[in-house]
Amino acid sequence: MRIRQLLPLIGALFALYIIWGSTYFAISIGVASWPPLMMAGVRFLSAGILLLSYLLLTGHRLPAWRPLLNAALIGVLLLSVGNGLVTVAEHQNVPSGIAAVMVATVPLFTLCFSRFFGIATRKLEWLGIAIGLAGIILLNSGGNLSGNPWGAVLILIGSMSWAFGSVYGSRIELPVGMMAGAVEMLAAGIVLMSASLLTGERLTTMPDTSGFLAVAYLAVFGSIIAINAYMFLIRNVSPAVATSYAYVNPVVAVLLGTGFNGERLSGVEWLALVIIIAAVVLVTLGKYLVGAKSSVTSCQGEK
Repeated sequence: MRIRQLLPLIGALFALYIIWGSTYFAISIGVASWPPLMMAGVRFLSAGILLLSYLLLTGHRLPAWRPLLNAALIGVLLLSVGNGLVTVAEHQNVPSGIAAVMVATVPLFTLCFSRFFGIATRKLEWLGIAIGLAGIILLNSGGNLSGNPWGAVLILIGSMSWAFGSVYGSRIELPVGMMAGAVEMLAAGIVLMSASLLTGERLTTMPDTSGFLAVAYLAVFGSIIAINAYMFLIRNVSPAVATSYAYVNPVVAVLLGTGFNGERLSGVEWLALVIIIAAVVLVTLGKYLVGAKSSVTSCQGEK
């Protein structure tokens, strides 16, 4: 029984570690021919429509108003603000690998918000977060982000919004199963497309083939598959473990960015990356090396 419960968790973590690590590279390709808010809006709106259509055709019903509105709010916090600002930052020439490293602040804010909601945390997790924070400070001390402070601020705000939405989403009633992800993506797509319209974004030329392929990959793999895996995790594990992907994604993103996108990291940035990756060991293993506290189980969603 324990193995049967563990396999879905391993699969969900794998999806987030690998797929979401590659989305930063896909975003960097997409924003080369798409306006950033419009691209993010098309991504989530198309993914939400596809997933909702599939669910309705297979006999699922729309949720009641309360869980529906809750899911829409989580979609705005996680996807419209959290992911949307990262997309804008990459459009402002923040390298995809550096963007992924900056998003590693998510577990730091997650633990802070967890304490605010009364979710128990462990000293070992806080040690890991402190090490990760040291890596983030080092990352911002020189290199790509020192010349682009606004890009760093956008990603930081997005990370805070994602962390708050992750913790809050584990404390409120949400639609059951994949319906939660469908509603969240639809809400995010509508908000992002509205923001694109209000800010005057326009397509001056039709996006090229790579731009369309990037949006398709982000919609299917980065949204439909990975977001539903993430929603599964925040219902079944502590928020710190659910957001541990933020430490692994930089490895995948940096390898793709340097290998295929011509990105370059300075020696200080490589050192920061190593420090941040080391921090995930403490955050993720803390759940297993230290006995779980009973109050932690309260972070699971109300069902």
